[in-house]
Amino acid sequence: MAYIDGFLLAVKADRKDAYREIAEMMWPIFRDHGALATSECWQDDVPEGEVTSFPKAVRREAGEVVVFSWIEWPDKATRDAGNRAVFEDPRLAGYEFDRSVLDPGRMIFGGFEVLFRPSA
Repeated sequence: MAYIDGFLLAVKADRKDAYREIAEMMWPIFRDHGALATSECWQDDVPEGEVTSFPKAVRREAGEVVVFSWIEWPDKATRDAGNRAVFEDPRLAGYEFDRSVLDPGRMIFGGFEVLFRPSA
């Protein structure tokens, strides 16, 4: 059964291109370690809630947008092995995360079993 890593984060609105470059750089590495697909979704219609909301969850600040993304894996075992391998991949040797794009400390992430997926 497919397994999804989900992510919610706040990104500097004026750093959209830089964020996309990071995502495009990372995708082949994840793919080479077993990921099937990914999606990076830029805020469009994301209201500020009174009790809870995407912006509240990531403590979105002025000048930031919410990004919702996920990586699909064939199963949890592949995801676990793949995530370990990604961060040991030599293509990331010496890579320094650009904190001018986002604050990773406010990123929310987790792994999810696919419960239901309608067929086409």
